[in-house]
Amino acid sequence: MRDSECDVLVIGSGAAGLAAALKAADEGLTVVVVEKEPYFGGTTAISAGWAWVPGTPKGGAGDTREEQLAYLRALAPDTFDAQRVEPFLDAVPEAISFFEERTAVQFDYPEKSPDYQMDLPGARLGGRAILPRDTDARILDEHRMTIQPYLSSYTVFGYMPQVGPDLYQFTHVNQSWRSFFYVGFKLLRTWWDTAWYRRPVKRTNGNALITLMVRSALDKGVTLWRSTPAVELLADDSGGIVGARLGGDHPGRITARRGVVIAAGGFSGDRELRTRYFPHDPHGDQHFTPTVGHGGDGARLAISAGGRVDADVSSVASWAPVTVFSFLRTGKERLFPHLRQIGLPGLICVDRHGRRFGNEALSYHDFGRQILDHHADERDIRAYLIVDSRAMHKYGIGYAKPWPMPRGYFYRTGYLVRGETAEELAAKLGIDPGGLADTLDSFNRDAAAGVDSAFGRGSTEYNHFRGDPDHRPNPNLAELSRPPYFGAEIRMGDLGTFAGIATDAENRVLAAGDAPVPGLYAVGAAAKSIFGGGYPGYGSHIGAALVNGYRVGAALAASVGAESGAQADA
Repeated sequence: MRDSECDVLVIGSGAAGLAAALKAADEGLTVVVVEKEPYFGGTTAISAGWAWVPGTPKGGAGDTREEQLAYLRALAPDTFDAQRVEPFLDAVPEAISFFEERTAVQFDYPEKSPDYQMDLPGARLGGRAILPRDTDARILDEHRMTIQPYLSSYTVFGYMPQVGPDLYQFTHVNQSWRSFFYVGFKLLRTWWDTAWYRRPVKRTNGNALITLMVRSALDKGVTLWRSTPAVELLADDSGGIVGARLGGDHPGRITARRGVVIAAGGFSGDRELRTRYFPHDPHGDQHFTPTVGHGGDGARLAISAGGRVDADVSSVASWAPVTVFSFLRTGKERLFPHLRQIGLPGLICVDRHGRRFGNEALSYHDFGRQILDHHADERDIRAYLIVDSRAMHKYGIGYAKPWPMPRGYFYRTGYLVRGETAEELAAKLGIDPGGLADTLDSFNRDAAAGVDSAFGRGSTEYNHFRGDPDHRPNPNLAELSRPPYFGAEIRMGDLGTFAGIATDAENRVLAAGDAPVPGLYAVGAAAKSIFGGGYPGYGSHIGAALVNGYRVGAALAASVGAESGAQADA
């Protein structure tokens, strides 16, 4: 064991932690980032990488502060907190400019990236969600293998498509030669790189963002330690946090002269905290998270320092329906989060009675809320995605790929179930056959007319964005009438918690009575959502993480100047 010191200690290496580290280091502070996992990047590295940041210099034209506030207020009216939202919105332009001008991170600005709830006041079709540009992992040299790998089930044979035109080509690979050759090139390049470099060098989505942020951190002299958990926070005689005791590969005490930043993710992976804060999971067996590193470490560290968890939010997490299945060779549990394709035509979701209960073309979070609300009085939360052979052939069903991919593997892992008739599929899945038959009859009548009379599926621009733009008359609706039928069971998962460590407008951890804990900050999914539990659009977690991480780094740097000025005045 050895002792060390720095100006700023950051616990966690996702977007929030690295953003704080980059800004602090750019201002001349010495920074150490510790990550408990073997890889850097956490859940950011396996995510789509988008960032919801309204008002950027390049993409925010015509988007007013009044519209932004109206939308966020309407998302979570009972938990909207202007004192935390306003500083975030104020900082967006300078934060994004900092990343693009002072780091290797560059963003693309899609014209169309609809807010998740387009029916609310202030919602916009585009300009608020941005995404990181792809990069080549070889920019990291010997650090190339230190980035958290993609979630394997969420890739297409190792390649992770980006939402938008890239994903469009993949969902049309068996429908046009252009898409076929596009996808073929992407996959051949991925397989070649994997064989030659052990992992694809083309990094997309959140993996690209983390790759660029780690490269920038190394360039700015940030010390990055993997497999190094923060075991305990260290306090001075007045209760201020002055460092931490570390374990793993770099055991010892580290003193942080300016402050400690908790950016270690949420707590959805911790069974005990879930039973306390997730109403649907009172026994710890009804939730399956695909997140990385969200084991509640940050919350427990904050509590040990006098902080607390604040669950006064409209939703305690960003919900993500998942299918639970198995690795074929080991039998180990595997998850596929249904984030992108539930809104495609020819697919419905039903309960065990065979009844639809919501709009499948909503965002994964909003549809997840409908799943939870519908199952509020049931012990098990289980729903079922159903497609007919036409939709299966054309789009597949999540992880189970469309024609011409063989389906035997998906059956053997327990992901996919087939029935020659709808009644046979219902029996295999444990669904009421009569209820499913009735649902198919009513849904098919609506789909033929292009209007979902039950739940309004396909009635907003965001719904259409999740559908097939080439399908008519409604991009989200098609009949399920051609046997055989296919199904996949879904359970409840998440992409991170919205309940989290209580912080003030400056991201300082709050103790009882709302007094800040000196020297301790929390950002990212570790902290309570600045949106009050609302999920405004693509990249809501990452947008807040980047901007508030930047703000913390700036505040820590400013504290140096403030202290120097006070000493000069004395």
